[in-house]
Amino acid sequence: MIEALATWLVLRESSDAAARSERLTRMVADVLPAGAPASILDLATGGGSNIRYLSSRLPSPQRWLAVDQSPVLLTRLRHEMSAWGAARGYAVQTGPTACTVNGAGLECDVETHQMDLGELDEPNIFTGRHLVTASALLDLVSEPWLRVLAARCRAARAAALFTITYDGHFTCSPAEPEDTMVRSLLNEHQKRDKGLGGPAQGPDAVACAERCFVDAGYLVHRESSDWTVGPEQTQMQRMLIDGWAEAAAEVTREGAPVIADWRARRLAHVDAGRSRAVVGHEDLAALLPEQ
Repeated sequence: MIEALATWLVLRESSDAAARSERLTRMVADVLPAGAPASILDLATGGGSNIRYLSSRLPSPQRWLAVDQSPVLLTRLRHEMSAWGAARGYAVQTGPTACTVNGAGLECDVETHQMDLGELDEPNIFTGRHLVTASALLDLVSEPWLRVLAARCRAARAAALFTITYDGHFTCSPAEPEDTMVRSLLNEHQKRDKGLGGPAQGPDAVACAERCFVDAGYLVHRESSDWTVGPEQTQMQRMLIDGWAEAAAEVTREGAPVIADWRARRLAHVDAGRSRAVVGHEDLAALLPEQ
């Protein structure tokens, strides 16, 4: 399971980077301290793609705390950050719980911390943070979880940036008659409890997060960050289709044969090099009025 997730995280990294809102990234970068170390918390960090994207776009020096429940992914993060830095000719140091990448004006220290994010019951991870961030997380969490998150950020007076949140829309070409049905079933599945404080917000996550952060005193900015997954991204498309079909079939046992047939036709389009998918996402930045 973890290996499949790790493969998926690697596959999606370039699509995430291409889709993200540069405007919201600049807004957050502008409120971070210049010259003094920026203290940043990355939630559900996975393999560290959010850190790799932001590190070259935020002021240096940077002190990151990367939190995830999987020790395997945290180990991979340290190795992937080191390989990323080395490929750019940067100085790299890696230890059992941390890594440092320095070069070309970048000073990035990353400490890793294993933690179950289900309750956000370690408030000290937010203490002193200038920025709290995550990628591809908010659609998995509940409204109570988001309210705690907003309160923790507010107590720390931290800016927030949450990217690549699924918004309930995807389209595929060539179209198949069951595309709408599968999308509806997927969105129903997205609202199941993912172990993060109750039923997940799924496609409603960005709107819910906006309400929670506004209620906590933030100014909230949103922008589309849709993926466009082309015919050349065969493995990513296959994993997307497999995941959609699996989720849809979990919602309707009676519809499983129809979904299996839909999956086979969609994969045939992928194998023939004629498949393209657009998957809807949104980015959200939350800033305090005085920032």
